[in-house]
Amino acid sequence: MPYPKIKLAYRTVIDNSATQPWDRYIFEDTHREYLMQQQLYNDKANPKATFRELLSVNPNAEKLHYLTGIAAASYVQQLKGNFYRVSDVLGTTFLPFTGYRFDIVNTDINDITRHKVGITFYSPLFTYLGMVNDCYLVSLATEDKSGYETIMFPIQPQLSICYYEEGTINNLEKL
Repeated sequence: MPYPKIKLAYRTVIDNSATQPWDRYIFEDTHREYLMQQQLYNDKANPKATFRELLSVNPNAEKLHYLTGIAAASYVQQLKGNFYRVSDVLGTTFLPFTGYRFDIVNTDINDITRHKVGITFYSPLFTYLGMVNDCYLVSLATEDKSGYETIMFPIQPQLSICYYEEGTINNLEKL
């Protein structure tokens, strides 16, 4: 039976404490976009200050995740399919990704310091070879063969298996 296939997801949260230029641009541009787009869903006579308050009175405000995320799209495109904050065991800092999802954690139309957004990056399909020393042992090669070029990603916060396709895993812990 072939090895299982998996996709990994990595989530980064960007808020007022962001110091990296890429994060700051996303922080500022998505807040500016939110200020414009929320007007479509907010009551002009009695506007709700926070995104969560707005969602509680207008479920259609859920569309603001997508509408606000448009401001982040060009910054994500600059990454050219590699997110450079996830290290493998050799210290190479990249996680290939084929898609992403933007979401608003919360924000406030009166206070930019309360703006917080998340971006979840989704890897391409990997061949999952097992766990070695608390690391995902994977290969970008997805066709079944006798040998694989591998990458090892340590288990870490915000990194998770988000897709699993059945297969047979060898017990690599004994190696």
